[in-house]
Amino acid sequence: MINNELFKGRTLLIVTKHGKEKVLSNVLEKELGVKCLVTKEIDTDVLGTFTGEIERKNDALTTARLKCEMAMQHYNCDLAIASEGSFGPHPNSVFLAANVELLLFLDTKNNLEIVASAISSETNFGAADITSENELIEFVEKSGFPLHGFFLRPSKTDFSSVSNTMMLGIQNSREVLKIYRNLMQTHGKVYIETDMRAMHNPTRMKVIAAALEKLIEKIKSECAECGTPGFSVTEVKAGLPCEWCGRPTNSPLSAIYVCKKCAFQKETFFPQNKKTEDPMYCDNCNP
Repeated sequence: MINNELFKGRTLLIVTKHGKEKVLSNVLEKELGVKCLVTKEIDTDVLGTFTGEIERKNDALTTARLKCEMAMQHYNCDLAIASEGSFGPHPNSVFLAANVELLLFLDTKNNLEIVASAISSETNFGAADITSENELIEFVEKSGFPLHGFFLRPSKTDFSSVSNTMMLGIQNSREVLKIYRNLMQTHGKVYIETDMRAMHNPTRMKVIAAALEKLIEKIKSECAECGTPGFSVTEVKAGLPCEWCGRPTNSPLSAIYVCKKCAFQKETFFPQNKKTEDPMYCDNCNP
């Protein structure tokens, strides 16, 4: 059980301007006993936008930390949570797109920083240059329209008149066609991109919710020595023996847990509840 005295009754800032509180707030209040406050006055877009007109200069963790620090300073609060999403090739397959969501829980009062992430190949992330209404319709239909939104602008790199040429969060079929026709008439070309902002992308919201489950699990994992939350895996050792030949494979044999506060360590064997590995994953039996 988590030490409720650490968080119970405290104000937790949810640092977002894109509606992420819809999947975060109720769970955090129920599991941690906090009172959530959405930081609508904080413009997190200054740290980078999905559309590219403001480039993200830092990695996901640093960006999430900066979001928390901005909000904490503005609201004079010592507890915050922020997320940062990334999209690109799946680490296990270059042919699959992936959405990685990172959540950072920052408690400056107790000097705690707890991080969790989730990855999913279920994403509608995509973009295309289109030259006909048929291409437009095909793109939006396969990308989850109208539940998911879209950006339209003259080209991928054209941000010269964002307020006029780039339409955000389009989720209406008539509006899509109208904007497409106006852009074609004015510029002779159209670039379309899925809107990956959370409030216009329910598929991404699911990945954020999955990351939150992992974060709550980490927060509830306490150090056996000092009781500090966030007692989590910092290293995984390979070497699970093959079921046939008994030789070590590349599959996890043990996990090393480390307390960030007192540095207590614990090694847990067979973290996936497996004591042997299928021979198909053995370099000796299946070279």
